[in-house]
Amino acid sequence: MFKNLINSWRKKNLLDKKYEYLFDTPPKDEYVCLDCETTGLNPRKDEILSIGAVHIKKNKIMMRKTLNIFVKPSKKITEESIKIHQIRPVDLQNGKDPNEAILELLDFIGNRPIVGYYIKFDIAMISKYTKKIIGVSLPNRQVEVSSMYFKTKKRSSDYEFVDLKFDTILKELDIPELGKHDALNDAIMTSMIFLKLRDLSPANSTFYTG
Repeated sequence: MFKNLINSWRKKNLLDKKYEYLFDTPPKDEYVCLDCETTGLNPRKDEILSIGAVHIKKNKIMMRKTLNIFVKPSKKITEESIKIHQIRPVDLQNGKDPNEAILELLDFIGNRPIVGYYIKFDIAMISKYTKKIIGVSLPNRQVEVSSMYFKTKKRSSDYEFVDLKFDTILKELDIPELGKHDALNDAIMTSMIFLKLRDLSPANSTFYTG
């Protein structure tokens, strides 16, 4: 009920009614898994450099439906930043304008729930742009794979540590690493994590945050 009230308020703030579809009931058993590479970890001041996304339908990763976008930043990226995301200035020369990239992403996502690893950060980064472009933050439901994984781990007490690092989860679930970490590869690997965890515990398929 509260969620519906929030969405009704958000709809009123849309700058373009074309995007009302974002609030529609999503298609059954369809998701989009996405990952962003950014200049840093502060959504207020940092920028998106690349976005990778892939559709999931039922128990399949739709490899023919992927998105891989480089985004032009407003300022020069630092050497320290390059060491983290491995994206060089030459990679961004033909990057898209941020507004164009975000609108393309919205068309790709539609109203599907969004799957990700620490997805709240990616949603916060994307919402920084959508608030300016269409007037609202991204309203799609969110599915957090690290939370799904945490639920599968048997612990002797509430204080027992569970390693939620991405590489650890891949190894524990016997999922192959797809070479270097980039946005699209990370989205595909996260999709495999999601499907594997859903198979392990079907109840997890309805786990949402946000």
